[in-house]
Amino acid sequence: MGDMTDAEVGDIDLAVVAYRDEDDWYVQQLPGAALDSVETIGKELRRYPGENGALALLSIDEDFVMFVRAQGTLIKVLLSDASAATDWTLARSAIDHIGLPVDDDDEQVPAGDLGIVSDMGFSARDMGELLDDLDLYPEEILSEVANKVGFGAKFDDLAGLSNA
Repeated sequence: MGDMTDAEVGDIDLAVVAYRDEDDWYVQQLPGAALDSVETIGKELRRYPGENGALALLSIDEDFVMFVRAQGTLIKVLLSDASAATDWTLARSAIDHIGLPVDDDDEQVPAGDLGIVSDMGFSARDMGELLDDLDLYPEEILSEVANKVGFGAKFDDLAGLSNA
C-alpha cells in the first residue's frame, strides 16, 4: 500500500473528528498527516478522549464519504462507494481493512459497517438508506449523520454548512 499522493490529499474536501467527553461533543479538523490510510486515521483517533471512541467523517472529491471509528484497539470503517477503491489510495485502504477484494464494478455500493454509529442512535438501516440517496452531496450525508448522532450544529459550523 503506497502513500497518498499530494493530489489525493488535496481532494479530501473535509476530514473531521468528533468525540464525546463528559457529555459534550467536540468536533475539529483532522490533521492532514493522519489521512494516509485507515490505519493512520485510526492511530490519530486513539489520541482523543471520547467515551465511546472517536469518529472520523471524511468527504473525498465531492464524490464519496468515509467513516472511521476507533474504540480502543477496534477500528470500524464505512465507505459509501466501494468502487472508489480502484482510483483512491484512501478508499483502497478502507477496502483492505474490511478484507474485501477490490472490484472494478462501477456500481456505487457501500462497504463496511453500516452500524458504525448505531449505538449513538443512527441505525444501520437508516445509514443504508442515507447512502442509497445518490442525490445528496457527501457533506450533506455527513451532516445528516452528525445531526442524528448529536453534534450536527458543531459539524455544520466547522464544515461551513451553517446558515450564519
